[in-house]
Amino acid sequence: MHNLPEPILQAIESGRIPSPPQLLLRLLQLVDDDQTTMGDLATLVRQDPGLSAKVLSIANSPALRRGSELRSLDSCLIALGTRLVRSIATCLSIQSLFERHSGVSEADISGFWVHSLLVAELSRSLAVSAAHPHPDEAYLAGLLHDVGQLILLTALGEPYAQLLASTADEDAIQAAESARFSVHHGEIGTWLTEQWQLDSSFADGILFHHALPQDIVTAAALPQIVWLAHAIASHEEIAPELVAFHQQLTASATAADLDSLRQQAEQQTRQIAEALGFHPPEKFFPLHAWENLPATPPATPASAAESELSAMISGMALLQPLQQDLFALESDAEVLLSLKESARILFDLNRLAFLLYNPSEGKLSGAAIGDQPALFRQVDIPLEAHRSLVAAAAIQNKILTSFDPAATPQGSLIDIQFARALGNSGLLCIPMIGRQRISGVMICGLSQAQYSRLAKRLPWLLNFGRIAAISLDALQEAKDYRQQAEKEASSRFNRQARRVIHEAGNPLGIIKSYLRILDRKLPAEAGLRQELEVLNEEIDRVASIVGRMSEIPQQPPPASGLDAGELVNELLLLYGDALFQARGIRIEAPLPAESLRVNCERDSLKQILLNLWKNASEALVAGQQFKISLTDHVVHDGTPYVQVRMDDNGPGMSDAAMRSIHQPPEDSGSGPRGMGLAIVGSLARHQRIPITCRSRAGKGTSIALLLPKLESPSSGITPHPEASSALPVSVNGVVAT
Repeated sequence: MHNLPEPILQAIESGRIPSPPQLLLRLLQLVDDDQTTMGDLATLVRQDPGLSAKVLSIANSPALRRGSELRSLDSCLIALGTRLVRSIATCLSIQSLFERHSGVSEADISGFWVHSLLVAELSRSLAVSAAHPHPDEAYLAGLLHDVGQLILLTALGEPYAQLLASTADEDAIQAAESARFSVHHGEIGTWLTEQWQLDSSFADGILFHHALPQDIVTAAALPQIVWLAHAIASHEEIAPELVAFHQQLTASATAADLDSLRQQAEQQTRQIAEALGFHPPEKFFPLHAWENLPATPPATPASAAESELSAMISGMALLQPLQQDLFALESDAEVLLSLKESARILFDLNRLAFLLYNPSEGKLSGAAIGDQPALFRQVDIPLEAHRSLVAAAAIQNKILTSFDPAATPQGSLIDIQFARALGNSGLLCIPMIGRQRISGVMICGLSQAQYSRLAKRLPWLLNFGRIAAISLDALQEAKDYRQQAEKEASSRFNRQARRVIHEAGNPLGIIKSYLRILDRKLPAEAGLRQELEVLNEEIDRVASIVGRMSEIPQQPPPASGLDAGELVNELLLLYGDALFQARGIRIEAPLPAESLRVNCERDSLKQILLNLWKNASEALVAGQQFKISLTDHVVHDGTPYVQVRMDDNGPGMSDAAMRSIHQPPEDSGSGPRGMGLAIVGSLARHQRIPITCRSRAGKGTSIALLLPKLESPSSGITPHPEASSALPVSVNGVVAT
């Protein structure tokens, strides 16, 4: 692969795969709709190889990936969240506008989309018939089996279009690619999936879909399924050899079964294609992906969908949707992460670092920024133009690059170090300046070829830097506003407290005076002096409490993590009545008195618990019981946990519903509890929370969560070295990873 032309390598590395504008438009509409579910998004995304590839790439990127690889679109979308999915759709939409110059129109590649969808539908149907454990994975491998062709077409343009147009035989394309470019599209698609660190069998499904029949029989199940799906889509008749191959996969299938699968896949593909605005062919078999592609692609005007997409994202400015997404983020780290992903999608800038400006010291520094090379966390650069291109870019409010002869300084050693740290021969420095105030500089690793390609987009990059600065400034202003509001609220409280102290002091003093008078008037033998002394002491205590109202308590050190018992109690107060008491379900929740601090993200843990409680509430009937218990000092694989266990005496769950904790079900056969459990499983894996689920029909269900405990350094308990790489999910006591 190292001998590939540089445009191909750049296209592979950035995952720059075009998506049809109709689909991007629909995706933007979905993520803006509050009623949209993750299932709705997954259904749309899995219809497009380009968008599927982008979601897989970002969800498995080092910045976002936690734990094991994410191989299903559902789990990827849940991990990303709607906010980042909208950013992806926005960036891809913007990219599609300034990449129209490729000369390949939507109509030219419509056959590719239909062919990919057909092979995907066939792959999933064949996987189900062969009892393959991951039909969704088979669908995704089928959808991406020819993704290398899109990358080659995007990277090489006319030379590759000529090859496709002149090669009528689907099976001959791979040999023609190898002869002319020393690589074929299967190898490129495989290389791409390996960069995402997906399972090798998934990559093999893409690599071997053109293998010879005598060779494919020695492969694993997934490559055989994708190979068979591709073979069925590429031939008019189902050859006896393909029927025999299908029978080997299923052990009981007939020719009629395979023909039925093909008809169902054709019907489903036709429906999806028509919904996306494509024109599916009258005859599906054989279906040549590139039969509409001219040898010399002409320049084409924007289609109606492209025009609508353009109008949608060019309101106040072309990058306004991205700016809106950045404004919704709540921390510097989130903004910087979103900027990195946006730069990668929009401009193919894959190696990016930040230096932020410290106005009190007058220096650019990366000390407080994680997830970038260590060099950037170690430097402080004064705003002096001769020091570095980075400082010069900030001073001049101008994009500077190592490849611009007019840029100064040239040959600064720190610039050479930055370029090496970012794995490239040069730098691109984008100032982040908004409202006449310097926020910092984005530093990108850049090659000469990349600079030539980006030269026409410098105004976009400058505007991108301005949006980044405005977003960081807005975040800082919000923090300052909150601090000022808290300060003013504290001042108002102190004034009110002093009035309360003054007003409460008078009646308390009067009561004490009356007690002294009463003490003198009562005879000694009345036996009430002790009671009067208690009253005096309590009045003094109340006066002391009121007197301390104006004192500002010492700020305790910031606590990490959260208290599991406190969170459970809070949720019970909010939802216990609606979910359980109002339905006549008895609930027991003996919560511990001591604090049980766990290392979990609060919102995710709340969603996990609420989904489990909602499932239980819907399954139980009046008179049945739901019990919640918390247990400390649980050690699993050398790692300390707090266990949250939920038991009920309801009807129990099916095996399919329980398995959905680990893998979302393919259909609704798992019952109403399945989808909620699938979301629970995805969130739990993201938070590194092992789950145990046990259930018996008619006997009830028991679900236990192991919440990673927040331990002090002196506790003597350290996580097991392998604990960070495994996320066990247990069904009826059997652990699945």
